[in-house]
Parts: sequence; structure tokens; C-alpha cells
Amino acid sequence: MGTLATALISGLGDGAVYALIAVSFVVIFRATGVLNFAQPGLLILGTYFTSVLAVDRGMPFWVAVVLAVLLVAVISVGIERVAIRPMVGRPIFATALVTVGLFTILLVLAFRLFAARARTINDPWQLDQTCLIQGDPVCSVVLSHSDAGKIAVTAVVLTALGLWLSRSRVGLAMRATALDQEAAMAQGINVGRMFSLAWAVGGGLAALGGVLLAANGSVVQANDALFALVALPALILGGIDSFRGAVIGGLAIGLLSGLVRAYQPIHAPWLGPNFENVAPYLVMILVLLIRPYGLFGTKEVQRV
Repeated sequence: MGTLATALISGLGDGAVYALIAVSFVVIFRATGVLNFAQPGLLILGTYFTSVLAVDRGMPFWVAVVLAVLLVAVISVGIERVAIRPMVGRPIFATALVTVGLFTILLVLAFRLFAARARTINDPWQLDQTCLIQGDPVCSVVLSHSDAGKIAVTAVVLTALGLWLSRSRVGLAMRATALDQEAAMAQGINVGRMFSLAWAVGGGLAALGGVLLAANGSVVQANDALFALVALPALILGGIDSFRGAVIGGLAIGLLSGLVRAYQPIHAPWLGPNFENVAPYLVMILVLLIRPYGLFGTKEVQRV
């Protein structure tokens, strides 16, 4: 029972970050119709900037995080204006390939910035794991402060984002743009500005996700950017155009990874080490075969 509870808590911690990254994909996709494969590059840049500001420059951690998120948001807007805006009206497949090229460029940039060495942003929580239930003679249920921090920060950020999108004039304009760009333009909404804002929000969320992944004292390398791709199974599971689906899908994939990490080495060691990294993609393939629009995604209807 203790192993199960600990695995679920750890899975929720990882799932919270998956949800955050998945929402960053959804924000951009709903506003512009582009599945941005450059998100992993933005994620690792957020981690790098936080490391430079917090560790090298000695800034307070949360100040460094805010500045890093803003920097990545600005970079994301620049990418949208320079590389994506000229693709408006072009086939979606061509635009997706442009984002794949952007991911390659950002990853090469990240390797240059990291200079082939690992970096760290230290442990902002400054605490060790906590024993929730004391067994005999060891701790039965363990709560990592890193997992608690991931869950808390993600809950606050996504709640604030949801309220902003549903209550503010700018948020409503973004939603209107996502629903119908031509109708939004007819109502006087600057659709181009909404595109840029969506990319800024999506880039900032990806950067924050990268920070939370590294906020446990571990070292980070440039190729850790690929971790963002784990959000794709969450995105497919929940529905590529659904905020709610991205959150639920992220938490579900996190719980799956936590359970596989805890029980697979015991009950199915023949699957090999690190199988928890493979399980989400198996789920993604299964969902694509059975329900390609996800649990909460919009089903495409074609009239003939």
C-alpha cells in the first residue's frame, strides 16, 4: 500500500509538469492551428536562463524564474513573427515542418549555451522528502517536496490562466480568435496580436515547465529538452485542442509513469530498465488507433 501511494504522489508530481507543457501546446494550437514542435527548445532555454540568473548571477530564485519566463516568451514571439507569420495560409503540414526546423535550431543553440556541460538551478524548496506514514521500521509513504512544489505551482498557474482566459477582455479575445479568426477580425480584434500573445503564453509555460523539471537539485543537459515530447502522449490522450483534456491527460500520463516505474521492475523486469519512458507512447499509439481526437478533443465532422 505504501509503494502504491508513493508511486501515485510521484506520478502526480510528474503529471503536473506534463499538464503544464501540454497546455503550452494547446494555447498555441488553438489560437493559430499550429502544433509547435519547437516547444522542447523553449523549455530548455527556460531552464538555462534560470540557471544563469539564479546560480551564476545570484538572483533570488523566483525572480530568476520570472525573468527567464519573460525572456523565453519574448523569444517565442520573435519566432512567431519571423518564421510562423509568413506561413499563414500555407498548408498546415508545411508550417509544422517549419517548427521542427526551429526545434533543431533551438536545440543546437542550447548545446552551444550549455557548452557540453551540465547545469543546475539548485533546489528552491530547500527541503528533503517527508514521511507521511511511518511504517515499521521504515517510511511507508513518502512525499517529495519537489513533487509537492510541482503540483502547487502548476495548480496556481493553470488556475490563473483559466481565470484570465475566461474573465479578461484580452483572454476573451484570444478565445474568440481560437474559435473563428474571421469572425474575430470582424469584431475588431487584432488577430495578429492574439497570435503573438498565444505564442508568448505558450513559450512562457514551456519555460516554467522546464524550470519545474529541474527544481530538485538535479543537473540538466541540453538534450533534456526532449523531455517536453513526453507531453505529446498527454496531448493526444486529452485532445489536442482541449485545455481540460491537456490537464487530465498530463495527470493521467504522470500517474501511469509513476506506477510503471514502481511496479514494472518487480513484475515485468524483462521489459528492461526505464520502461516508464516508453509506456506513455504506447498509450498514445493506442489512443490514436481507437479515438484519434482524444478524450475531450473536438471530433472532426466531414459533410459529403
